[in-house]
Amino acid sequence: MAKPEYYYGVHSVESLLELEPERVLTLFALKGREDQRLQRIFELAEPFGVSIQKASRDTLEKLAGLPFHQGVVAAVRPQHIMNEKDLDDLLKTSNQPLLLALDHVTDPHNLGACIRTAAAMGVEAVIVPRDRAAGLTPTARKVAAGGAEKVKFIQVTNLARTLSQMKDQFNIRVVGTMLDEQALPIHQFDFTGTGICMVMGAEDTGLRPITQAQCDQKVYIPMGGNLQSLNVSVATGMALYEVCRQRSN
Repeated sequence: MAKPEYYYGVHSVESLLELEPERVLTLFALKGREDQRLQRIFELAEPFGVSIQKASRDTLEKLAGLPFHQGVVAAVRPQHIMNEKDLDDLLKTSNQPLLLALDHVTDPHNLGACIRTAAAMGVEAVIVPRDRAAGLTPTARKVAAGGAEKVKFIQVTNLARTLSQMKDQFNIRVVGTMLDEQALPIHQFDFTGTGICMVMGAEDTGLRPITQAQCDQKVYIPMGGNLQSLNVSVATGMALYEVCRQRSN
């Protein structure tokens, strides 16, 4: 049997029990803590016979790897790692999907925040490179606050090639966010009528040239202040809001 993974945080564990309870092996809850949030988790776990063990704060910190566990840690069966084939299967059955691609975002906190926003905005899948990019770690899951269980997370070998194939085979328009001479203010681009993949660049370097080359259009977020850069997770939220605003009208 594969070594279990450990998820922590109330939102993450609660979403896991709601959507994939069969993966949960054991719950570890902080000894002496009794509140409605934990009680809700216990109620979700009970029908599936999940073992619940009371544990000290030190034990939870060792399982989670850090102190921000919110009093609950779940030992779970490892999740299937989705890849290009899973993305193809998704696109074959989706009608004008909204996708988010992250070009070598390396900070798991930023990844988790992007996934949380993606879940809130109705994104069907978050696509990232397999190498030199943040993966779906327990930290990313906790920051995603349940979003990681509601959005498909797909790791691909070559992001630029994947974007090209999505355009050619599934008529997905690829829109990158960056400021250059060809970029439009984001509200001037029409996001309706086809599937859309929003592409966000890395925290320090932005979109790589090889990724830029696959973009059907580049857009930027107009800003009225003196600061001309945004954290990638903040920019993701603003960009996806505009996409959803247009597509919901």
